[in-house]
Amino acid sequence: MQLSNQQTLPVAQAQAWAALNDIGLLQQAIPGCESITATGENQYEVQIAVAIGPMRAKFKGKLVLENLQPPTSYSLRFEGQGGAAGHGKGQADIRLEAAGPQSTVLHYSAKASVGGKIAQIGSRLVDMAAQKMATEFFASFTAKLTERHAATPVAPAPAPAPVPPGLLAQWLAWLKRLLGG
Repeated sequence: MQLSNQQTLPVAQAQAWAALNDIGLLQQAIPGCESITATGENQYEVQIAVAIGPMRAKFKGKLVLENLQPPTSYSLRFEGQGGAAGHGKGQADIRLEAAGPQSTVLHYSAKASVGGKIAQIGSRLVDMAAQKMATEFFASFTAKLTERHAATPVAPAPAPAPVPPGLLAQWLAWLKRLLGG
C-alpha cells in the first residue's frame, strides 16, 4: 500500500512542527488511538483500534522517528501486531513547507505492507481504510491546531477624544493671527 498527499495547516511552520511532536495532541487526533507512550528518544509504543472492512482489531506497535531535520522533515518507521487479525509495517516521510506566516503545507508519503487476515481482506479495502484514517486524522489535527493557535483578535485603537466645540475655531483663529491674516 502506498499513500501520499499534502495538507495545508493553518499555522506557522514551527507551530506545525511542534504539534507533530506533541504526543498528547497526536493521540487525540489519530482515529482509534488508545495510547502513545515514549519508550526512548524518538521511540514510541502505540496502541490503536482499527476497522478494515468487516474486521476490527487492536494493534500494538512501535514507532521510531528518524532523519529529524527540525522544523522541516522527518521519517518514521512503524510496525504493529494485531493478534489474529495480522500485522503491518511500513515507513512514512513527512515534510513541512512554509506557505505564509500562518500557513504550512505538510507533504507526506507512506508505504506499508500487511499480513495475516488483514491481507486476505484485499488491498482495496485496506487502502480505503488507510485513506479514511488519513482524512479523519487531518480533519481532527487541523481543528485542534486551529483551536490551539486561534488568532487573538486585535483590539481596535481607541477612538480619539472628541474635540470640544469651538476649540477648532479658536485654534484656526490663533493660526490666522500668527500668520498675519
